[in-house]
Amino acid sequence: MKDAPLLNVVLVLALAIMIGWLMAIGRSVILPIVMALIAVYVLHSASAAISRLPGFKVLPLMVLRAAVLVAFAGVLFAAATVISSTVREILQVAPAYEANLLAMIDGLSARLNLDAQDVWDRVEAATIGRIDLDGLVLALLGGFSSVGGVVFLVVLYVAFLMGERRSFERRIHAAMPGAARGESMLTLLRKINANIGAYLAVKTLINLILGTISFLIMYALDVDFALFWAIVIGLLNYIPYVGSYLGVAFPVILSLGQFGDWTYSLLILAALSAAQFVVGNVLEPKLIGRQMNLSPFVVLVALAVWGTLWGVPGAILAVPMTSVIAIVLSEFEATRPIVTLLANRVDETGTQPVSRN
Repeated sequence: MKDAPLLNVVLVLALAIMIGWLMAIGRSVILPIVMALIAVYVLHSASAAISRLPGFKVLPLMVLRAAVLVAFAGVLFAAATVISSTVREILQVAPAYEANLLAMIDGLSARLNLDAQDVWDRVEAATIGRIDLDGLVLALLGGFSSVGGVVFLVVLYVAFLMGERRSFERRIHAAMPGAARGESMLTLLRKINANIGAYLAVKTLINLILGTISFLIMYALDVDFALFWAIVIGLLNYIPYVGSYLGVAFPVILSLGQFGDWTYSLLILAALSAAQFVVGNVLEPKLIGRQMNLSPFVVLVALAVWGTLWGVPGAILAVPMTSVIAIVLSEFEATRPIVTLLANRVDETGTQPVSRN
């Protein structure tokens, strides 16, 4: 049929809409499971990389995986504790920040000789005077505090998933009679592991480096809640394009309220932006390269879709989730043209996506 490709696209879109609806209404159940699956990819790649280091080769792989799992659980619980406690502390100091911000605005207006003008009072009342800093902080940081609510479930799921990895291949063959079908499914899973696992593991390492550098900068500049902002910067750096800007914007904006000095906030902005530039333009291309063969427009659409479905966690998971979908679609002849449309690079014939590291 001449209209078969178009029909396939329509059916895939209809299926995607139905799945998206299920993901939206089942967010509280599905999101921890998806986060656990993504975490398993990272921990599996991390344990495999550690096992190749000198001094660790003699250790059994199961021991390394258990150690990595314990470290992951400790870091996750510590980060959740820091996030939840710091959001409350920020709300407590919000009135002082707001007073400093108003004082800074008044000082600026005095320098510009605007304080005597009635028009300035009207503008101030209509803009700065209407800012509810408590509500603004809750709106900006509420997504981060909600992540801590699923930490226990994520760790629990990860522990069980890693414990069942050894029997997974056997169960795949048992569930799909015939060697060809079972091996085809395992090949697909290995392809997902190779692409997503390596990307997430290296991206996590990069974000840890960026978070550490950002913490040292903010600690040296006496920025309040430096550890919290470093965690936020590391998490948001998972989000392509916009994440790095948001990560810098949050501490810089609140530093205006802390110090009441826009020149000092500009210094903080310059230092954090320099760290983002070095990590994002020097370190990250060398370690990651161009593994995720997704069009920039597709990435932006994925951020919008997954962010709408699951908020901040959805935006963080947008690239790996979309890449998994693209890998699955590439295994079927009927949906392969869709993958070509999603790709950023294709071969000379324009028919197959190119995967480069």
